[in-house]
Amino acid sequence: MTKSFLARLGAFGLLLSSSPFLQAEESITLYTQRHYGFDEKIHEQFEAKTGIKVNVVKAGADELIARLEEEGERTPADLFMTADAGTLTRAKEAGVLGSFSSSELTAGVPDFLKDADGAWTAMTYRARVIMYAHDRVKPEELSTYEALADDKWRARILIRSSSNVYNQSLMTTIIEANGAEAALDWAKAVRKNMARPPQGSDRDQIRSVAKGLGDIAVANTYYLGLLETSEEETDRKAAAAVKVFFPNKEGRGSHVNISGVGVVGVSKKKELAEKFVAFLLSPEVQAQFPENTFEYPAVESIELSEQQKRWGELEADQVPLSTLGKRNSEAVRLFNEAGWE
Repeated sequence: MTKSFLARLGAFGLLLSSSPFLQAEESITLYTQRHYGFDEKIHEQFEAKTGIKVNVVKAGADELIARLEEEGERTPADLFMTADAGTLTRAKEAGVLGSFSSSELTAGVPDFLKDADGAWTAMTYRARVIMYAHDRVKPEELSTYEALADDKWRARILIRSSSNVYNQSLMTTIIEANGAEAALDWAKAVRKNMARPPQGSDRDQIRSVAKGLGDIAVANTYYLGLLETSEEETDRKAAAAVKVFFPNKEGRGSHVNISGVGVVGVSKKKELAEKFVAFLLSPEVQAQFPENTFEYPAVESIELSEQQKRWGELEADQVPLSTLGKRNSEAVRLFNEAGWE
């Protein structure tokens, strides 16, 4: 075999290796806290439509932020997704998120559901509401989150631990609305009114109301949807035993939190990452969340599911969700001071 032939063969090989048809498929890497099986279907739809593969890394939100900080410019991550606006705010403040290249990307999302500087946006949201035993509680007995401190609820409230970020985020809005001193008094009173020490998940609180262990539960709306459509008959019966009450409807509105996403600041695939965000906010995808995860769609024009319509009309507290992150440490401190485990 002559040297000239080998040279030509090598050149031909180099040409083939540089051909776009032989390059590895395009991909993005998503660091996510979310654990919903339905998300995988969304990723598959995105890949089918664009040819861009979504590589998923799952872990706790704080762990992912720490990982992004440690990896720095070496990180493979292009996107960060979590189920709490406060966590997204902390990621922004840690310097691991960039900003979207255009405000048009999130034009359909209300201002209070996205970062003012374009660091992150909601893709869905949920309300933290009161769910009551309709055979033991009348809706006219209910009014606000603040009213849960009333003595009439002694030994009747079910709610999870203060270490849960959903409760921490609710507490930040109590602080924002009423001040730290009033928020501390509220936390102490609600702790006294609990039917048992804080324990379990939101679904456990609803199940426990159905069992008669308490009369009202504080829980996120989408968990009720999951129970209503569960394969377990006991879960469906538990869901049927409660009704939804949206607190503070006549005032600032009910507390909402989001699942949201931002582009990692050092991502080398920002254009591809923003394609994924645009896909999440597209009508075809937004319409799927109410029917499958029972979360509210971030884009206002999307129709709600039949379950969500039955729950009633949600008037959302439109406090900037960046508040959830900025006041988180204060909320944790007040919970500890109140003895809320």
